[in-house]
Amino acid sequence: MYAIVEIAGQQFKVAKDQKVYVHRLKEDEGKKVSFHNVLLLEDGKNITIGAPAIDGAAVEAKVVKHLKGDKVIVFKKKRRKGYRKKNGHRQYLTELVIEGIVAKGAKKPAAAKAKAETPKAKAEVKKEAVKKAAPAAKKAAPKKATPKKPAAKPAVDLSSKTVAELKEMAKAKGITGISSMKKADLIKALSK
Repeated sequence: MYAIVEIAGQQFKVAKDQKVYVHRLKEDEGKKVSFHNVLLLEDGKNITIGAPAIDGAAVEAKVVKHLKGDKVIVFKKKRRKGYRKKNGHRQYLTELVIEGIVAKGAKKPAAAKAKAETPKAKAEVKKEAVKKAAPAAKKAAPKKATPKKPAAKPAVDLSSKTVAELKEMAKAKGITGISSMKKADLIKALSK
């Protein structure tokens, strides 16, 4: 069984008990890490391709150590001009050992945090709406009693949000086809 997974912005073909060197991760040595952006899974004769990622699939790994890669010499020269620059670079890397590939049922911990933040944001918007509506209600009291229109939700400035935030909002509303939408398309779909 193998999987193609995106780790730190790069795609890797991984199998169980394989060592992988990736760009430096923030996790400490000895910690377990789970990667949910699995693009392809192969299990014997079945191949599953994600669009773009497979829901519920994950690759679990353990951080073995942080290290620096081999030195790369960067040499620049312009012939006949006396211009020569020599520079070196060592990339910061993290060594991972793949502990397992989960095909179904893996839960994303980041999604739970996003859901926890969303009600807080909604509560803040409601508080602001109440504060704005309270002075308006006091001014309207001395006038004739007229039937009130249902209070419209305050317009949120969608252009100040990032594409990732807009995609989460669209996913929460149930809008499909968001992976191929640009920011302007997302704003247009959310404002409907």
